[in-house]
Amino acid sequence: MSSQFQQLEKLGEGTYATVYKGKNRTLGTYVALKEINLDSEEGTPSTAIREISLMKELKHENIVTLYDVIHTENKLTLVFEYMDNDLKRYMDIHGYNSSGALDPRTVKSFMYQLLRGILFCHDNRVLHRDLKPQNLLINSKGVLKLGDFGLARAFGIPVNTFSNEVVTLWYRAPDVLLGSRNYSTSIDMWSAGCILAEMFTGKPLFSGSSNDDQLLKIFRIMGTPNERTWPGVSGYPNYKSNFALFIPQDLRVLIPNIDNEALDLLQGLLQMRPDTRLSARQALHHPWFDEYNNPQKIYGEPSHIQQHVDLTNQSNTSSNNNIMAQQGYNY
Repeated sequence: MSSQFQQLEKLGEGTYATVYKGKNRTLGTYVALKEINLDSEEGTPSTAIREISLMKELKHENIVTLYDVIHTENKLTLVFEYMDNDLKRYMDIHGYNSSGALDPRTVKSFMYQLLRGILFCHDNRVLHRDLKPQNLLINSKGVLKLGDFGLARAFGIPVNTFSNEVVTLWYRAPDVLLGSRNYSTSIDMWSAGCILAEMFTGKPLFSGSSNDDQLLKIFRIMGTPNERTWPGVSGYPNYKSNFALFIPQDLRVLIPNIDNEALDLLQGLLQMRPDTRLSARQALHHPWFDEYNNPQKIYGEPSHIQQHVDLTNQSNTSSNNNIMAQQGYNY
């Protein structure tokens, strides 16, 4: 470890890396130190190479900042800015009910910032591919940032053929679940819709236990697709002609505290057909965000919306900070 950084307590550990809270000895500021042990035979993991290469290019206030990379003989350390919590933990701490639902103003602020981060990725031809509450990091000022780019991929024209083993199951788009390997930005937008619903309720909208069960959970709420509602769906590798038949449910019944405009946005994000899902830019210009939308602010300073974030109930924050980002910094 460079003498510039003091290693403090461990934040989390996994097969990929160990993450520590750290301190910059010169500046006195906190950082997150992501240590990756290097295998003498296999070298640097491809996920680390991918993450580093993308993070060096993605500089945006709604994307976690990679400050430095320290490479020694047997260890690679990624130095990230320190964030106080992830969205999942934030909901657990600040939710107004036992499930962790957030107040509508906070939901709107976080959703706007999430979409700004996604738009910047997509405009720079990067798919995140693993958007979920644990990978969205939040600081004490209420700024939300995308983290964990270990599964992210650059994409080009024509669309590349990717693996369908992407995105944590509950946030995985139906086209990916059906076996599509030709996908683009729409998979991130489905995940964003799932996250929007979860912020309103505190619970995952589709919580399947397997690929097939996840499809079933989606069909029960969104309706079972067919060639009329989704032309070409029967050609997907995992499509089955004997799928149980369900009609779409009213999302308002499942999310009773959602307002009309937020519901309309959610329905646009949770379109079963990937080609009809809202893009990040379309979502940011949705009427629900009219109070935020200033042409200069799509990429600009997000401070005008941070004031709406509920940062009350701070008593548990310090004791829970160290549980943050157990996946947001991607072990």
